[in-house]
Amino acid sequence: MNIVDIIEKKKTKQELTAEEIRFFVNGFTDGSIPDYQMSALLMAVLLNGMTDAETFAMTDAMLHSGDVVDMSALGGTVVDKHSTGGIGDSTTLALAPILACCGVYVAKMSGRGLGFTGGTIDKLESIPGFDTALSEEEFFDVVKRVGCAVIGQTANLAPADKKIYALRDVTGTVNSIPLICASIMSKKLASGSDTILLDVKYGSGAFMPDPESALELASKMVAIGALAGKRIGALITDMQQPLSDHVGNSLEIIGIIDVLRGKKNRLYSEVREVALRLLALTGKYTLQTAEKAFCEAIESGKALNKFAEMVQAQHGDADYIFHPEKFEIGARDVVVADRDGYVTQMVAADIGRAVTRLGGGRMTKSDVIDFSVGVIMRVAIGNKVKRGDVLCEVYHNGGRGLSEAKQLVFNAITVGDERPAEHKIAYAYVDSNGVEMY
Repeated sequence: MNIVDIIEKKKTKQELTAEEIRFFVNGFTDGSIPDYQMSALLMAVLLNGMTDAETFAMTDAMLHSGDVVDMSALGGTVVDKHSTGGIGDSTTLALAPILACCGVYVAKMSGRGLGFTGGTIDKLESIPGFDTALSEEEFFDVVKRVGCAVIGQTANLAPADKKIYALRDVTGTVNSIPLICASIMSKKLASGSDTILLDVKYGSGAFMPDPESALELASKMVAIGALAGKRIGALITDMQQPLSDHVGNSLEIIGIIDVLRGKKNRLYSEVREVALRLLALTGKYTLQTAEKAFCEAIESGKALNKFAEMVQAQHGDADYIFHPEKFEIGARDVVVADRDGYVTQMVAADIGRAVTRLGGGRMTKSDVIDFSVGVIMRVAIGNKVKRGDVLCEVYHNGGRGLSEAKQLVFNAITVGDERPAEHKIAYAYVDSNGVEMY
């Protein structure tokens, strides 16, 4: 078996065997297959696609290129939620304590942000003292005692994905649904959860541009998860505007606290939808009983207390959860409407870029994040505004990047004459039973 024959086979649209796929994944990971040959193969995959069997074989090969976490010692149902990323996407941190209150474990390994999308780990580290680098033993102990814990990706999970993705990023082969599926699912399957909910975003602030392509990606990932024996479903959700009113690290923690206190906004709606679907996937709840448990967790104050408990267990200052005014926030400025009308659309990615210009994101892995900066949205798509109304508040540190950030945000928000159609959070849900449209 050799890599040239495999490239030729895929170039001529033939189906690769599982053995051939394992050969090139393992060979590229160990360095025996060079970048230039792997680049040629990735381009052939981008142009000619992969069957479901090929995609599963590639996922499986990448999954077994490193550690596979065993969560069985927890002795209960372990759930995971994966988002394909977006602006103001704080769902994980609001969801984890709610799910823990509902009797399931959340043992979450998350990443940092790069570019204009925020990272869950960066948000948590805006809480003084919070430790995202627990040892494996301490991580499992916190999950067992508290019900939830969130740490950085310290395990050697799917190293083949890390190396292949870096090559895709510089060879124009990122935008391939089979390669995206294998990348996401190899890490999810390696992380050890038995029940997985995928939150697949579409729109200007997401990787997939439209709901149809997001549904195609979601369906393929669900099929892979089902073949791997997992309880798995996927929501296709809107990212045409920031998910949270708060964008930026400390600000997003404040927004999470708002939701756990029962504030009903876009983030609350998203968290509710994900929680209900994930709890129903476990088989322990119906959608109706899941909704009852979700509401009780928030209305009783248990979810907020659980979040504080997790923070304390991970060495953070839990007082910030009950007194969010303690967070250090930058100086306030505003962006205002220049005409009367309705908010007809937003470019969510540019709002994320604005926060990065302020210092709230990183363009390289070595950049240091300013937790105090960000944006609070005061309007949503469909809102009526008048000239001079505040569209958003911009929080900055000494004016760094302020003028550029304000211009980005102003240009990102379109005000027109006609009210747009109602904006829904969810477009569709898919699991092994098929697709359910909203």
